[in-house]
Amino acid sequence: MCAGGSAGTDSGRECRLARAARSSSAAAPRGASASPRERQQLSRRHRLSRSRDFDAVYRKGKSVSTRFLVLYSFPREEDPLGDSRLGLAVSRQLGGAVDRNRLKRRLRAAFEEVSESVPSGHDYVLIARPGLTEAVESRGFPWLTERVGEVFTLAEGTAP
Repeated sequence: MCAGGSAGTDSGRECRLARAARSSSAAAPRGASASPRERQQLSRRHRLSRSRDFDAVYRKGKSVSTRFLVLYSFPREEDPLGDSRLGLAVSRQLGGAVDRNRLKRRLRAAFEEVSESVPSGHDYVLIARPGLTEAVESRGFPWLTERVGEVFTLAEGTAP
């Protein structure tokens, strides 16, 4: 009945309502559990996303580098006790869009692992250098977490 009905008729409207009622999102009560998208939203406030935020960190921040990573850090004056925010810069030299996005997800996860030891109230930009993708593939996530922790430790040592 719903398959052949026209969208402009009353039966078309009924079909759309019936499909909406059958969908899992309509059946689940609001706030029952956090969906993956809602969990991502919570961590999005810990990210740098605006160009002017990146520019401020690049211009005014301090940088440290290792073989595979460069980290710019900048203490925020307007919110010195707030959570640290991370921005990622992954060049096209590191692979196609799928590879770059996978690397960014892994870098965010590694940052979350070491975030307990990272000072609050700072903005960070983490830049991936060429070769990191292959190194992570061959050595694994624990190795990447160590490298991210290493570059943040170096940044703490250069803090004024």
